[in-house]
Amino acid sequence: MKRAIPATAVVWLACVGAVSDVRGQPNVDFDPDKLQALIITGQHVHNWRGTTPILRRILEETGLFEVRVTEEFRWAGGQTIAPYDLVVVNYYDRGSRPDLAWGAEANRALEEFVASGKGLVLYHLALGAFDGWAAYERMSGGNWRTGNGHHSPRHDFVVDVRDGEHPVTEGLGSFMVENDELYANLRWQPEGTFRVLATAWDDHSLYDGRARQPIPGDGIDQPILWTTEFGQGRVFVTTLGHDVENVTPEGFAVTFARGAEWAATGAVTQPIPETMRAR
Repeated sequence: MKRAIPATAVVWLACVGAVSDVRGQPNVDFDPDKLQALIITGQHVHNWRGTTPILRRILEETGLFEVRVTEEFRWAGGQTIAPYDLVVVNYYDRGSRPDLAWGAEANRALEEFVASGKGLVLYHLALGAFDGWAAYERMSGGNWRTGNGHHSPRHDFVVDVRDGEHPVTEGLGSFMVENDELYANLRWQPEGTFRVLATAWDDHSLYDGRARQPIPGDGIDQPILWTTEFGQGRVFVTTLGHDVENVTPEGFAVTFARGAEWAATGAVTQPIPETMRAR
């Protein structure tokens, strides 16, 4: 008769089985010539099943990355992410539901991963996750929180490069974004702890009385792309990409891929397409 597996072991096996633990372990095939990236997803209020494969494809099509995906990171440990150079978070805990929190061990694993000199990309509503996790909020730079964070109805807007000296945006021109969400009024960490790379004009007339927080004046330039540092590690943040249609355009793909390479290595080798070069 087969012996029953304890429920705790089932959870552990599911987590370990979702991603490989150690580079070079038997049956684990890591390409030594590529950067190793792990996308963490599996819970959201947005279409993570649709966006995750596109995020993966964007990275893989650079020729620089080998990408894996895990849909279960709760109770993960440091060995789970040790083989990787980059973690991409496409996860939202649905308003800080305790059952969707990763847990102390997994939180500590990500903190130590980034602090050791690895890379992190926070994508769109990942900025709304993990309210109260102080280290995650420092890595984020700005977060969607109760009383901070809203957007007008989805619309077209221009993303303006504000820092042309950073490797991610060097040589990059302003670009149009179609029918996306323009995040505004996030809760920000102290000035000087984040570096704004690009902004967009938040036209307050578009809210039409539906703003969640005050919107004084005609509008304000809001950060769209930025970076932070955590220990020895690098973090790239993009607020773009609400849905599948928003992660497929060139503007998103180019900035996401360049931000990911910078986070993983500290440099960017990808050429900017002619259509997106600064004039």
